Amino acid sequence: MPQTSHKTNTIAEPANHQNVGLSALLAAQRLKTDGYNELPSINKRSFMRIVFEIFKEPMFILLMGAGVVYLLLGDRLDALFLLVFACLSGIITIVQESRSEKVLEALRNLASPRALVLRDGLRIHIAGREVVRDDVIILAEGDRVAADATLLSSLDLLLDESLLTGESVAVRKLAAQKNDTARTNAAITSAVTSGCEDSPYLFAGSLVVRGSGIAIVHATGLRCEMGKIGHALQTIETQQPHLQKQLSGLVRNFAVIGAIASILTVVLFWALRGSWLQAILGGIALGMSMLPAEFPMVMAVFMAMGAWRISQARVLTRRASSIESLGAVTVLCTDKTGTLTENKMTVTNIVYSINGESENWHQAQNIKANAGTQAVLKAALLACPLHPTDPMDMAIHHLAQTQIGANTVSFSQHALVRAYGLRPDLFAVANVMTDATNESAIAYAKGALETIAALCNFDAAQLLSINAQAETLAKNGIRVLGVATAHVNATQLKKLPQSLRDFKFDYIGLIGFADPLRANVPAAVAECHAAGIRVVMITGDYPTTAQAIGQQAGLDSANVINGDAIETMTDEALTVALKTTSIFARIRPNQKLRIVKLLKKQGGIVAMTGDGVNDAPAIKAADIGIAMGGRGTDVAREASSIVLLDDDFGSIVKTIQLGRRIYDNLRKTIEYIIAVHIPIAGLAILPLLLGLPLMLIPIHIAFLEMVINPACSIVFEAEAAEHNVMQRPPRKPKSPLVLRKRVVWAVIQGLLVLMVLAAILMGAAYQKLAEADMRTLVFTALVMLNMGLILVNRSFSASLMAAILKPNRALWILLSAVSAVLAIAVLWQPARLLFHFGAFHWHLFAICAVASIFTVLILEAVKSLFFKQISIV
Repeated sequence: MPQTSHKTNTIAEPANHQNVGLSALLAAQRLKTDGYNELPSINKRSFMRIVFEIFKEPMFILLMGAGVVYLLLGDRLDALFLLVFACLSGIITIVQESRSEKVLEALRNLASPRALVLRDGLRIHIAGREVVRDDVIILAEGDRVAADATLLSSLDLLLDESLLTGESVAVRKLAAQKNDTARTNAAITSAVTSGCEDSPYLFAGSLVVRGSGIAIVHATGLRCEMGKIGHALQTIETQQPHLQKQLSGLVRNFAVIGAIASILTVVLFWALRGSWLQAILGGIALGMSMLPAEFPMVMAVFMAMGAWRISQARVLTRRASSIESLGAVTVLCTDKTGTLTENKMTVTNIVYSINGESENWHQAQNIKANAGTQAVLKAALLACPLHPTDPMDMAIHHLAQTQIGANTVSFSQHALVRAYGLRPDLFAVANVMTDATNESAIAYAKGALETIAALCNFDAAQLLSINAQAETLAKNGIRVLGVATAHVNATQLKKLPQSLRDFKFDYIGLIGFADPLRANVPAAVAECHAAGIRVVMITGDYPTTAQAIGQQAGLDSANVINGDAIETMTDEALTVALKTTSIFARIRPNQKLRIVKLLKKQGGIVAMTGDGVNDAPAIKAADIGIAMGGRGTDVAREASSIVLLDDDFGSIVKTIQLGRRIYDNLRKTIEYIIAVHIPIAGLAILPLLLGLPLMLIPIHIAFLEMVINPACSIVFEAEAAEHNVMQRPPRKPKSPLVLRKRVVWAVIQGLLVLMVLAAILMGAAYQKLAEADMRTLVFTALVMLNMGLILVNRSFSASLMAAILKPNRALWILLSAVSAVLAIAVLWQPARLLFHFGAFHWHLFAICAVASIFTVLILEAVKSLFFKQISIV
């Protein structure tokens, strides 16, 4: 079977219906009046819901609690400052969450099922949510009906309406009669309750399983039948279950340890110092220092922004769990047509062969086709729809226009009686057209060469001859279709057979198409191989053609297995063959599914591309299903995890690279969070153990949170990919988000920073520095060391200088803002009073700077040795 989407091969033309659809202006007015064609999203978080969730956050509650304690102590300034910090923290969270919601909303809109409509007489694809009343929609096999509509014309149209009726059997649809287009609620309700068989009414959410049709929309959104019964189809997930589970465990562990430590601190402080309110403040400070408030925000921001970044590569993420799986892909199964190739077909060869005569036409000759090859071209043209959308059909139309004459004239000489669409068991399409007398007809068929040969009942010698012709073309990457015709007498015309096998076809020739390889494919395939990802081509095309294209793409083309051979192989034999074969040709949909299952059984993490209705099982069975956004069907997109908006293989590779980058940056963020909380928690309890005044109070920790939160959710998310992100093997699929060895690295960072701070604290105590000056020194050192930790964690393996030179605008904005606020806090008298700081001393600042630089250099040295010993994947 040629791997082409023949789903549009049988588009019905509206009999006696000259409707050009709505104008763009009128459609815009309808959209403004009626609203979008969608149902309310139950997962959409409103602004007030986000605000309400902020009030339930533990960090917000702790800040408010500390403010109340300060009020009880009579320190109104500190209380006011903490309350302002609480509000500011809430505002930042609201902004970040609202941004994420806007990104998710944009992705939901992008994920909306598409519709092909007539606007100003032109066929255009729009998002299903933009369909309005009285739009003329064009439906083909695999499409999801966007809105309730009345059928104007149809060809062999069957719909799955189980989503509405619960009935799993597909129902036939017949066009409304000329004088029967009025829609009444009673008529529509009757159509639903009676099972919709043979009615002209189509309902939103139903799926075209066969045939085609043209309909006019009569209800959208909440006014459609789906809206009346309150069904809401969700097409995008906003959470990632596996990662969410891991992060929930981290949050739980942090919270338990923090709660125990806070309670012990309160009891110990009261026992040693005798002040309950001060003890509560110390406990709150420690609780705030250990509370992993960043984790939920990190997850929300990374998943939303990750999906957005992937969409910038022209790839839509329909399931957030695919982001997690992208970095673990080991096998990438790809289609050929439109994915590896440009899907821009041109007819390059025509071979006329009948009664021993043979004529050839080649595009390079740049001459007029002779009578025989013109006959093949015209038969192929009349097997196409009048208005083609399939690349092969468009190529035939284009050549026929120049070689034969106006296509509208060719079609006007015949009347379409019936169109036979592509079926899983018969890889050919045909149109039955009346002849000039209208008393008999001719069936024009085109399709896979072996199918056409079977319809023509070729003997062994004929089959050998025709295969030799096709083989010669296929060696040059030319795709081949066979063309045949069958005469239909007046008796047969009254009751046409259900299958093309019941016609007596006569072979007339073949037609060859060139579809050049995309320019970026060889480099993308090489990048996959360097990343430890095996690329497998699974196509319905001719084996020799597939081998030629595979060789050009850089695949291992030594072995090619076709579908017929797979049918004779056991699972064990096919499993062995899969280890050494990268090109599979003439593959049927059930064989695609079998290949995917066996690859997964071998332990591979499989990504699978597809576009047709029959590809959906294989797409869904894969770890990551990839659907074509340009030429794919709605049912394939719904089964997929991600959708290629431009059907480009290079986009898949970019997506895998982005998936690895997102996962890397998420790990960096978690390690930074663990590392930075160790010194903060240590400084909250160390003075108590040493008999020194408290260095950190809730105001300080609130300030630190204003540094940590943006660093986690903005700076690390924006980090560029590691230089070797596509030169290392795929991540192990069961590898946890936080590896034990990487936790050790994070703890090493945190403990070293804590040791430096402890040395500074004890040195200041030894020098009998005033309490306020000591607090200034320790806090300044902590903030500067925190900024150092951000720089250290920017890269797994790059040097400090390389990390500094690596562009990240968000990082430098954050560091500049933190430096400015810190300068204000230690230099401006009102701020010093608020933070309980002493006078600023340059020599103390120099100590902080030297300590920070020294610590960063030590950590860089440790990192260079540490990461030589462990895997980062």
